[in-house]
Amino acid sequence: MVEVKIKTLDHYDSEFELPFYATEGAAGADIRASISEKKSIVVRPGERVLVPTGLAMEIPLGYEVQVRPRSGLSLKSPLLIVNAPGTIDCDYRGEVNIIVGNFGKEDYVIEHGLRIAQLVLSPVTQGRYVASSSLGETARGAGGFGSTGTK
Repeated sequence: MVEVKIKTLDHYDSEFELPFYATEGAAGADIRASISEKKSIVVRPGERVLVPTGLAMEIPLGYEVQVRPRSGLSLKSPLLIVNAPGTIDCDYRGEVNIIVGNFGKEDYVIEHGLRIAQLVLSPVTQGRYVASSSLGETARGAGGFGSTGTK
C-alpha cells in the first residue's frame, strides 16, 4: 500500500476522518468539504466554485491523485466535478480544493461536511513527446468524434 501524507490546515474540521474508503473494494477515498467556521457555500445555477477541504498532501513521486465525482452526488444533485478527473500532481503542496459546478436550475447549498468528491491514487508514466513528419497507419485514421459509430 502506498502512503500519502496528509496535512490538516487551520480550517479543517478535526471531527472529520481523513479521506477514507467507504467499502473494502472502493477505488476512491471520499473527501469532505471543510468550510471555514462550519459555514455552507451556495452555488448558483451555472456557477462554478472552489470547495475547500482543509487538507494538503504529499503524494509520492511517480503518482498523482485524481479527483473524481461521487456517483450518488452526481445522480441526486445538480452538482458535477467540472474538471473530472482533476489531477493533483505529486509536487503540489497547497490545499486540495474541489471545482464544483451547478448544472441545475436552482441554487444548491453545499453544507460543511458533505462528501464532495472521491480521490483515486494512480501511478503516472511520463512520456517523451517528439516531433515526427509521419505517423503510423490505423484503420481509424483521422476519424474524430463519433467516427467509430454508436453500436
